[in-house]
Amino acid sequence: MQMNSGTSPQSAREYIASLTANGRYHFTSTDARSALGVSAAASKLALLRLAKQKLIASPARGFYVIVPPEYRSIGCLPAEQFIPAFMHHLEQPYYAGLLSAAQYHGAAHHQPQEFQVMITKPHRPLRCGSVRVSFITRKHLAEVPVQHFNTPRGMLLVSTPEATAVDLVNYQNHIGGLDQVATILAELAEKIDADKLTAVAQKTPLPIAQRLGYLLEQVGSEDKAHSLKIYVHQHARQNVALLPMIPYQPSTLNKDWKLYINADVEAEL
Repeated sequence: MQMNSGTSPQSAREYIASLTANGRYHFTSTDARSALGVSAAASKLALLRLAKQKLIASPARGFYVIVPPEYRSIGCLPAEQFIPAFMHHLEQPYYAGLLSAAQYHGAAHHQPQEFQVMITKPHRPLRCGSVRVSFITRKHLAEVPVQHFNTPRGMLLVSTPEATAVDLVNYQNHIGGLDQVATILAELAEKIDADKLTAVAQKTPLPIAQRLGYLLEQVGSEDKAHSLKIYVHQHARQNVALLPMIPYQPSTLNKDWKLYINADVEAEL
């Protein structure tokens, strides 16, 4: 390898060791090429050797993570440990949402099969070893309240319990349907502040509040739905279906939520 003049030779292995010594577990192909002082082709070959040794992995083109021994079996860093750096690399706002957020709030009934990230622009899913990341596009992302959670590699942004509840209803197709929503709400409810929930719901389409309030009552959390019900009574001008785009009978109207109950919902307890 030809090194830049005035620099000491550094191998790719030494480069990643220097990064981890400073608590950094990610880098870009441009970073590596600059540090090694070699051509793009030589840098790519050096990184390929490290990848074959399972010392690094690449969740996305041009972006690499360093894989500590404890994660060699999954072939990557866990998603929550590299997503903040990756989103910074993309210069995109984000937060961990839906099933992944529920897990952080102690309400994941099952281990999610993929890490779910809410972003403003479409992005294809990531695969890195056995780690899977899906991206869900959300409007008005900056208005969503979030919390900071510590990971071994830094801070992760996660939607609050109230914002998570709203998203679960709004994006129920991404998590397995209303039964799954009800299952998670049953566990998430104890973390929900009723007034904060209404404040979040006011920034989403009113039918989401109607469906969410009904589902909270169905899982025995009437107290969390009380202020939401007042909001619905004051602002709802039309009846909507619990399950959108599915036929319903007028006789199934729930007057409290102005909601046609066109689906049986069963939480998995």
